[in-house]
Amino acid sequence: MRITKLDLPRCSVGEGPVWDVAEQALYYIDIFAKKVFRWDPASGDHRAWDVPDIIGSMALREVGGAVLALGDGVHTLDFDSGETAPLALLDPANADVQLADGKVDRAGRFVFGTSHRKASEPLGGLFSLGSDHAIRQLDAKLLLGNGPCWSPDNATLYHADSMAHLIYAYDYDLESGTAFNRREFFDTSDYGPIPDGATIDANGDMWVAICEGGVVLQLSPAGEVKQAIEMPTKLPASCMFFGPELDRLFVPSIDPSFLGREPEEGDGFNYVIDGLGVTGLPEPRYAG
Repeated sequence: MRITKLDLPRCSVGEGPVWDVAEQALYYIDIFAKKVFRWDPASGDHRAWDVPDIIGSMALREVGGAVLALGDGVHTLDFDSGETAPLALLDPANADVQLADGKVDRAGRFVFGTSHRKASEPLGGLFSLGSDHAIRQLDAKLLLGNGPCWSPDNATLYHADSMAHLIYAYDYDLESGTAFNRREFFDTSDYGPIPDGATIDANGDMWVAICEGGVVLQLSPAGEVKQAIEMPTKLPASCMFFGPELDRLFVPSIDPSFLGREPEEGDGFNYVIDGLGVTGLPEPRYAG
């Protein structure tokens, strides 16, 4: 196993990586810089789009372009023009709540968390945006929703409340898009303690970045720690398998300057972990 710092721009809050198998390109975001990036590892091509608000996550659309989790709801992004437009806004609107991390389930829904803007009150939740552009609530009373991902058989949805230091598991009905029977999957308190972005490999293990802990954890479907990989930054923010074989792990990180803290040498950079001996699963596109 080896960890390499990638020759990509430093981020304030690097987050939300999405590897697109069709394009063989990796998309990721910088939350507070309000940017979406696209990186082609084969050619080295790197592009950026500015968006009008802080961005919690993104997903590609089957019809082209992307959906963005902005402060007030889900918006579209046209890659050709760079224009954004509202698609589905939170109703009722709440100035104290913003959209957070999200991913697409294998039926094409965009599932995303929300958070209290200061992550100090349980005003966040878990939501699903269907192809009909309607938002449905799946869970509530979270401080900061993060890291949604699914087991390979689609029967389990994982989602964290980062500030509670807990990753939850839900029973998930892919046909209806409902989540129920929430239970504690893993308490990250001993590792940092903030569970951030996560992904699932083809064997069903979770890979989750522990922000403030400086590690990426590999967790079994039973919630057991299989390994804790120490990163060159204390602030890894997410992870995503990428590459032609889906066997490389992309890990963005955070520069704590926006918190008034001096960044350490490795903070804010993007990393790749090679030689893990596992492969990821393709990310679906939003069907709406």
